[in-house]
Amino acid sequence: MNKKVCMFVWNHFTNDARVLRECTALSEDGYGVDLICIHDPSHKDLPRFEHRNSNFKIYRVRRYPLLLELIQKIFKKSTQNKLLGVLVLLLWGILIYFQPIIIGALTALAFVFLRTKAKVVWIRGSIILRMIFRGMQGNYSIYHSNDLNTLPQGYICSKLRWRKRKLIYDSHEVQTSRTGYDSGAYGKSEKFFINKIDSMIVENHTRAKYNEELYGFYPNVVYNYPFKQKNKQQKKENLQELLNIPQEEKILLYQGGIQAGRGLDKLIKAAQLFKEGTLVFIGDGRIKPDLEKMVDEMNLGEKVKFLTKVPVEKLPAYTRNGYIGFQVLNNINYNHYSASSNKLFEYIMSDVPVVACSFPEIKKVVEGEDIGICVDSHDYQSIANGVNYLLENPAERDKKAANCKFAKEKYNWEEEKKNFLTVYETI
Repeated sequence: MNKKVCMFVWNHFTNDARVLRECTALSEDGYGVDLICIHDPSHKDLPRFEHRNSNFKIYRVRRYPLLLELIQKIFKKSTQNKLLGVLVLLLWGILIYFQPIIIGALTALAFVFLRTKAKVVWIRGSIILRMIFRGMQGNYSIYHSNDLNTLPQGYICSKLRWRKRKLIYDSHEVQTSRTGYDSGAYGKSEKFFINKIDSMIVENHTRAKYNEELYGFYPNVVYNYPFKQKNKQQKKENLQELLNIPQEEKILLYQGGIQAGRGLDKLIKAAQLFKEGTLVFIGDGRIKPDLEKMVDEMNLGEKVKFLTKVPVEKLPAYTRNGYIGFQVLNNINYNHYSASSNKLFEYIMSDVPVVACSFPEIKKVVEGEDIGICVDSHDYQSIANGVNYLLENPAERDKKAANCKFAKEKYNWEEEKKNFLTVYETI
């Protein structure tokens, strides 16, 4: 049996813990795995090719078309150097004089591609084509598309060929109801491809039931649990020292993407009501500058601190500093409401009790295992009340931290990967 897998993911594969776990599990089970992702030219040390182990290789395709890079470099250099800018304009003028139609058309196209949404289409279309080209090169028996934005690549590589291959659709999000996916085109696209796949994976049973209502079948469920932390003696990063705060100060921790809809603005408002402790954000994202401005305007600089994102393999050393962890998603779409977020289980792995939202998958774990308190994540007063209860009742907080030690034996990838490998055995 040919056990070669081609997996696609639409990111740089530097902090994607779920995809890393899946690729590692397959490679350790005897599958040859080639992961195709996107190169980040701003990341100078990021290799285009990696050999993680004997069965696991990573290929990063070029992000920008060569022509676009050339145009952008010429434009940047000519704006930085006045003499070069004059020479470029002079050369362009000469070319237009001798070939007005061709050069004029190229100028118009360059302007369009650099100044409008057509540039985005050009870049994304080129990435998709490069992924397909790379995916067609290997003798794969299974293609694995992570999320909707790589499903077309997987479909073309697996089905639009003489000898069809198997296709797995691994949907990490609810594609029809999530932040940034407001267009109905996403739902139509998923509906088109959903009948052309061989197997589907979703993150939890709440989402599986939603999928059944939409498409009439119940997909495989693979939860996004982290690896067990094997080295308990791993050095803990000293956040107090990094942030220049007293060593006895309690760290109230949020780690993850700094994005809209995650209740982070409410968390900052709640911080002014905390009886003690420093609220620490570890991560980056689109709204981070807005939150930093909010902290300044509220004069909370001594109460709220920010750190940049941390590589996934180093994150546990930071997480273990948490006295309390936060998962306070807001119900802005079904994707948030149905989430069983990875960060919740990362807190559990580090024995950090949580203050969390009351959504079904999260509440089931938090209250079922008694590892924290569920609050109204849309109300900063409710968040503050939850935090202050744990601060004022240290014995209760310590009991919930101790319960994490039992919960981690259940919610870990070493157990959950059995369900993942079963999907592959089935097809």
